[in-house]
Amino acid sequence: MKLYYFPGACSLAPHIVLREAGLDFELENVDLGTKKTGSGADFLQVNPKGYVPALQLDDGQVLTEDQVILQYLADLAPESGLMPPSGTFERYRLLEWLAFISTEIHKTFGPFWNPESPEASKQIALGLLSRRLDYVEDRLEAGGPWLMGDRYSVADAYLSTVLGWCEYIKIDLSKWPRILAYLERNQARPAVQAAMKAEGLIQ
Repeated sequence: MKLYYFPGACSLAPHIVLREAGLDFELENVDLGTKKTGSGADFLQVNPKGYVPALQLDDGQVLTEDQVILQYLADLAPESGLMPPSGTFERYRLLEWLAFISTEIHKTFGPFWNPESPEASKQIALGLLSRRLDYVEDRLEAGGPWLMGDRYSVADAYLSTVLGWCEYIKIDLSKWPRILAYLERNQARPAVQAAMKAEGLIQ
């Protein structure tokens, strides 16, 4: 398998899961401006949508979208416990988290990555994001230490990746102490450290 990624982007989530699951994989960086891969190939031939992540399987098929790739990888390594078994209520609860992270948190960062976004759009996004963080803070208080309780899951890899962007847009997370502690726990995991080092995000 080959994961196409951009350092620190949402592709970090499946990168973490690949390492958590102990799966064999290759990495290839993508320049999202030129749409060229590290080997000089046209990334649009891999993913016509033009964004990461993209997971190219050994048979040449390509999967895109975080929610899909994360589930696929977890199902390749069921012994990792990164996702509950199909058909269980816990599986649907995890899917609920993935949908929430994707639609209500991940997408809310959109205006900050667009240099043409007006300041008013960014302020609206900040308000929305603050309310979403309130919800996550409450859920961590009710359970934890991870989103699914005691077991680390693909949802944690995804949430920690997108919440890591708060630093880049100068959101002070001190208002949400449980989220801060959650992110510290996540970053201490060996798989997370290895993924971030491989992407040049930490030394």
